[in-house]
Amino acid sequence: MKKLTHDEISKNRSTLETLHKVKKLPVYVVLNSIRSNYNVGSIFRTSDGVMIEKLYLCGYTPHPPKPALYLQSEKPLAGKKEILKTALGSTESVKWEYVKDAKGVILKLKSEGIKICALEMTNKSIPYYRIKKEDFPLCVIVGNEITGVSQELIDLCDFSIEIPQYGIKQSLNVAVAYGVMIFELRKVFDLK
Repeated sequence: MKKLTHDEISKNRSTLETLHKVKKLPVYVVLNSIRSNYNVGSIFRTSDGVMIEKLYLCGYTPHPPKPALYLQSEKPLAGKKEILKTALGSTESVKWEYVKDAKGVILKLKSEGIKICALEMTNKSIPYYRIKKEDFPLCVIVGNEITGVSQELIDLCDFSIEIPQYGIKQSLNVAVAYGVMIFELRKVFDLK
C-alpha cells in the first residue's frame, strides 16, 4: 500500500470544466439559519464530495460572496473568508443560492414533486440509514446549531430522519451530522 500524492488523486477527479458530466445525487439541501461560517464552509465541501443537486442557504445562514465580487474586493470580506477557507473552492463546484425565505424554497420544491425531509429528531423520525431509493429526489432541511429545524418547516415535511445517539449528548455538530447523513444518501442512491 502506498499513499497517493495530490497529483495522483487529482488525475481521477472532475474539474470545473468537466463537472457537468458527473452524476449528481438528486438531493437539494436547505440550510436554515446556520450560525457558523465554518459549518457552512464544511457543508459546501461535503456537498462537493457527494455532488448534490443544489444547496439553498436560507434565513441568516452566512453565504459566500459571488466569485466576481470576491475577486474585485481589495479588503477582506467580513466573515466570508472563513467560508471560503473551509470550503476549499467547493463554493464554485456546488450549485448554490441564497434565499432568505426557506419556506418558499421548500414549497417550490414540493410543488415539483420532490419529497421534503428534516434532519431532526421528532416523535416520528426514522434512522437516516432507512432512506430508500424511492425517496429520491429529496430535499433535506438542516437547521440551526442550537434550535434545529423549526416546527414551521417540520410541518411541511413528508418525514424526518435522525442519527441515533448512543452517548450522553443528544446531537452532533451540524456539519458532522450533515456529513454522516449525506454520504449514506449517496450510498443508497448509487445502489443498483
